Amino acid sequence: MQEAKSVVRSFYEEFDKSKPGDFENVMNKFCHADYSWRGMYPLMELSSAHDVAEKLWKPFRHALRNIQRRQDIFMAGPNSLADDNSIWVCSMGHLMGNHDNPWYNIPPTHKMAFLRYAEFHQVRDGKIMQQGTWFDIPHLMVQAGVNPFPPQTGCELIQPGPMTHTGLMFDEQDPAVSKKTLDVMNGMISDISNWDRPMTLEEELAMSWHQDMIWWGPSGIGASYTIERYAKQHSGAMRRTCGDRTFHGHVTRFSEGEYGGWFGWPNLTLTPTGGFMGMPATNKPMDMRVVDIYRRDGDKLAENWVFIDMLHFWSQQGLDILGRLEASVKNL
Repeated sequence: MQEAKSVVRSFYEEFDKSKPGDFENVMNKFCHADYSWRGMYPLMELSSAHDVAEKLWKPFRHALRNIQRRQDIFMAGPNSLADDNSIWVCSMGHLMGNHDNPWYNIPPTHKMAFLRYAEFHQVRDGKIMQQGTWFDIPHLMVQAGVNPFPPQTGCELIQPGPMTHTGLMFDEQDPAVSKKTLDVMNGMISDISNWDRPMTLEEELAMSWHQDMIWWGPSGIGASYTIERYAKQHSGAMRRTCGDRTFHGHVTRFSEGEYGGWFGWPNLTLTPTGGFMGMPATNKPMDMRVVDIYRRDGDKLAENWVFIDMLHFWSQQGLDILGRLEASVKNL
């Protein structure tokens, strides 16, 4: 695990200070020949360092200048869902820069901008085999004054890292502590697997969560504090307005220390029945690609950072948010 962490830390150190003409070379140095990438709409899946450098990083780094990677969580662990001798490394935080040029037609502010990110790397034999990269692109749109969604139920803000400031696990962690975190995460999945159990939502959540939990949700939904507000501002609303829920599992699920996380491709499929995020019913099933990163405190979960590819989510319902923004920019 420490070797895998070292690979990713060295990759970040070289890549973050490199110039656009060197992006591909740095990626080829650290990534396997069969490297693959998953990410946000509209890119979604790429199969070479060349494509990731050209289609993701060059346009992004042209738009946001002088990038700083401000990590809040850095962790690693073997995938509990597979036995393939690989380690997954996760980094989460913000990429901060000066928003000086358009990106996906998001207008520049010429001010500081913070883009929430979570990135997963599968490392095997000293090379990065896979990457999963989530950006909260609507969060950047909000900062630029082009919020694509109706007023959200949670709070929109630049989200901080863990309250305990213990998320950067560059050193080795106690395996027993890590196992306990994974056990609590798995227990939480079991607790929520039946949305029709004979108890209130607040009672159900209290089985796995502290009363003063914080759910750091994506732009369009927002963050909620305490079980009561999370139930009212997101979880309860989602259960009422999304039916035919099918859980598909995760690509990777692991923990280190008091932290853990996963992502799915997709995590679940559900059908909006009207009202979710203020949108009308479409009655079309849609896939949801989600990242969850957790902090455990004792026997329960205390904080949860959530990334959902909202642009992909709504594109399946016929709402092309980036296309609509492009049209509005052309009409200015």
